[in-house]
Amino acid sequence: MPDLPAEREPSAARNIYIFGLTSFLNDTASEMAYWVLPAFLGSLGAGPAQLGLIEGVAESVASFAKLFSGYLTDHIHRRKPLVVAGYFVANVVKPLLAIVTAWPQILLIRFTDRLAKGVRGAPRDVMVAESVPKNRLGSAYGLIQSMDSAGAIAGPLAALVLLARFGIRSVFWAATVPGALCVLVALLGIREKHRARAAAAEPGIGKLKTRAVSPSGDQLPKERITLPASFYFVLVAVTLFSLGNSSDMFLVLRAQNVGIPVALAPLLGLVFNITYTLASWPAGWFSDHVSRRLVGCAGYVIFAAVYFVFGRAPSMLAIWIAMAVYGFYYALTQPVLKALVVESVGEQVRGRALGIYFFVTSVATLAASLITGELWKHYGAAIPFYFSAAMALVAAGMLQGARGRRGSGTNRL
Repeated sequence: MPDLPAEREPSAARNIYIFGLTSFLNDTASEMAYWVLPAFLGSLGAGPAQLGLIEGVAESVASFAKLFSGYLTDHIHRRKPLVVAGYFVANVVKPLLAIVTAWPQILLIRFTDRLAKGVRGAPRDVMVAESVPKNRLGSAYGLIQSMDSAGAIAGPLAALVLLARFGIRSVFWAATVPGALCVLVALLGIREKHRARAAAAEPGIGKLKTRAVSPSGDQLPKERITLPASFYFVLVAVTLFSLGNSSDMFLVLRAQNVGIPVALAPLLGLVFNITYTLASWPAGWFSDHVSRRLVGCAGYVIFAAVYFVFGRAPSMLAIWIAMAVYGFYYALTQPVLKALVVESVGEQVRGRALGIYFFVTSVATLAASLITGELWKHYGAAIPFYFSAAMALVAAGMLQGARGRRGSGTNRL
């Protein structure tokens, strides 16, 4: 990984590559199974209602698990076991899809899979933050995101080959291979960074006050660790944006409205994932050298432009181009905003901050899909896309409108 300073612990750069590799392998396994799930449910006699229930429950439990794991991360000394356990449980249950006979069994498997994902997310991202200096957070998260989205390309392509030759259940069995490799790489490759159990908080970012001693020698109650106002301001801006950021399935549905065949729907995802993969690492690196807020705002503006084009839907060519550009939105926001959250708080509350961030944005995104569905139903296909574009522009203005406080040794906010 470029530009990593030599004075860091020897395992630090290695950790970033290991996390990147585990993300690639895990996402390959997940995406192999995910894209064939609707068809598999149909073969079991289930339909859109059951699919909606399964995915709604799965994403909801992941949201609450992220909130819980964020708080837990700040109170445990060793985070690697939680990360490895999360990868292990998720990849143990995926192959069970190959032997299910009814849709409630799929619900249980998806519940377990997303619970494991939620639990491992915050501790993994905190370990990443501990492995690099703050002025390299964007590069680190960007590399991992690039590897993750590369898995989102490899998984569906592998599934297409297997479907053509062996059928749906073979896809679930084959997902065992990258899943097992993911767990092995995480178990053998991740290194826990040695850190003090009670380090002092960084000035001006998160406040940690130790127990005071009264004149009689008794310890006074310990004061709480607080999250700074700059974190909450970022959270409000991102939440506002998320209320307009509905499921990407609405983009696929809109593309079908303008004449793109259903058979080409997977290619829409492939187009934006290629851009996402290629741009994530450079976008993260760029955010290490300029304001992360500015980079995030650029991502929101691109999102607004893409959704405006989908609202207008002038031609099929415009939809294909907009979908390719959509990958830049993901690259400019997913790793960059995560780095912004991490560097805006003290080390003692990184897990808590990430947990709150993941939880609030997940809930808002679920609400966005409901809002989009209602707007589409009552006002037509174009209005929800214009609404989302407007929300993104307002959120971009909020994100860039206020400057976060500069902590000791941090990147500009």
